[in-house]
Amino acid sequence: MELPRMNESTAGGLSGVVVGPFAEGERITLSDAKGRRHSVRLRAEGTFHTTKGGIPHAAIIGQPEGSVVTSVGGAQFLAFRPLMHDFMVSMPREAAVIYPKDAAHILMQADIFPGARVMEAGVGSGALTIALLRMIGAEGHLYSYERREEFAHVARTNVENFYGRPHPAWELRLGDLAVDIGPEDLDRAILDMLAPWECVDAVAERLVPGGVLTCYIATATQLGRTVETLRTHGGFTEPVLREYSARDWHAEGLAIRPGHSTSGHTGFLIFARRLAPGVTAPRKRRRPAPGAYGADYVGPRPPWVDEATP
Repeated sequence: MELPRMNESTAGGLSGVVVGPFAEGERITLSDAKGRRHSVRLRAEGTFHTTKGGIPHAAIIGQPEGSVVTSVGGAQFLAFRPLMHDFMVSMPREAAVIYPKDAAHILMQADIFPGARVMEAGVGSGALTIALLRMIGAEGHLYSYERREEFAHVARTNVENFYGRPHPAWELRLGDLAVDIGPEDLDRAILDMLAPWECVDAVAERLVPGGVLTCYIATATQLGRTVETLRTHGGFTEPVLREYSARDWHAEGLAIRPGHSTSGHTGFLIFARRLAPGVTAPRKRRRPAPGAYGADYVGPRPPWVDEATP
């Protein structure tokens, strides 16, 4: 049984954060001197076993975060509650998750705000869902669409384990967004699926003028197809395409160098804003590269292609 991960003193009373001394039933993280982390569920009669003896859970329960606990053989471990980042990368999953480095940019560049009406499809294992719910708060609303029932089940379990209960701002819908999208107006929409271009028309009908559409995709071919579909639709600004990587660094005295751990490509991000009804954005002055829309190109063609292509 997961303990409620919340601090009732925070706005809305639902943050996913626990404060105060460690309590029985909590899941905590123990880190050794080499930085290796171990996830432990605290039980009054439990023991965490190491190569240098055990650590009774009773010696941890009641201690504040940031305490050092010592095994019978003298091994020391730092005890903390896992952060959202830790939870997202280690939680059970059926589908690949949007990793924190990409989720952070989605929250910022899509401008997810408290009280926002947000739609995501598909929900996968619920990693981005957790981050979105914290941003929109109890006054917002998140509509999550997922085609596969087993993915939806895992996502619901992960979200409720993190927040300690069903989140009042979350509605998980089983179905195909392209045909099952609800009637609600949306401030933000996020598509994490194999063929987001199939849902552009449906999302455009629900997204308010000025709303932000974000697409998270894995391959360059998906990137091209989605971008050209947005251009051809005509109801969005010129898409912004980005990819993010993260690299650790080592700093110890004069030994300052890149670390051995690097997070490279995980996915591409596309951002575009919804135009007002009937409005056409000014054409970009830059001409397409020669042959970009030549005889071998078979994708969607923006209305200016024939004019711009030699």
